[in-house]
Amino acid sequence: MSKTVAVTGGTGFIGKYIVDDLLSRGFTVRALTRTARHDSRDNLVWIRGSLEEYGALAKLVAGADFVVHCAGQVRGRKEAIFTQCNVEGSLRLMQAAKESGHCRRFLFISSLAARHPELSWYANSKFVAEQELTAMASDIELGIFRPTAVYGTGDTELKPLFSMMLRGFLPRFGTSETQLSFLHVSDLAMAVSQWLIADRTTVYPYELCDGHAGGYSWQRIQEIAAAVRNGPVRIIGIPLPLLKFIADMSTLISQFVGKEPMLTRSKICELTHPDWSANNKCLFENMNWFPRVSLEYALRHRLF
Repeated sequence: MSKTVAVTGGTGFIGKYIVDDLLSRGFTVRALTRTARHDSRDNLVWIRGSLEEYGALAKLVAGADFVVHCAGQVRGRKEAIFTQCNVEGSLRLMQAAKESGHCRRFLFISSLAARHPELSWYANSKFVAEQELTAMASDIELGIFRPTAVYGTGDTELKPLFSMMLRGFLPRFGTSETQLSFLHVSDLAMAVSQWLIADRTTVYPYELCDGHAGGYSWQRIQEIAAAVRNGPVRIIGIPLPLLKFIADMSTLISQFVGKEPMLTRSKICELTHPDWSANNKCLFENMNWFPRVSLEYALRHRLF
């Protein structure tokens, strides 16, 4: 009999890959959705609802052996928006999982940003959620993943950056000494599935990246892009005052179009932080996971 996994965020960029990988391994998946879905794949059931609706969450996790909490708020013009989804929604889901009496493991997809909660509303909300879920989990085995910048086919955030790179221009945020890291979404999905079937692991915020030692400098990214396109790539530094102006305009426009902004004054501190390198050592040691897709490979094969 296959194990059942309850998944939030299954309609999003990352969540779709997680659902696909789980199904390919024989899991039965029950996924949360705000709107009606007509996916007729075997072993996939959609549950209508949101993180704000406890009844829907109780239905989602009923009889589920595992919970993968991938849903999260990444855009917002004020802190309360992030708190409501990333903290309160996560705790509501954990409470439903505990009351189901069936859930054995709960995996929280956090973010590398949680390593520095002082940088942004988003980073702080993920960090607080990690702490409160840890305190609340009790007899449920909790896992915390902190992936770095995730990209892949279907992503709308990093695709413009990669496309510009392959046209010969690389926008640079922060200083030239900044260290960055990346993770292909297929590797993240594989790590999720492997964590569910692994032997008992230590409750620890596991960092995930593509394994490039020490992260990528802007110069190294420039070199990779130049090699892939077989031509020069020019780095264009984005001044901080310009970033702040764009953030202010984005926040203002969002109020008229009814969508939350991605770039805000709060997000700028996170975006320009000098060290976003990551290390897979702990995850590798606990479940023998290692990434397969490097940034150069993804760019060469247009896996974004």
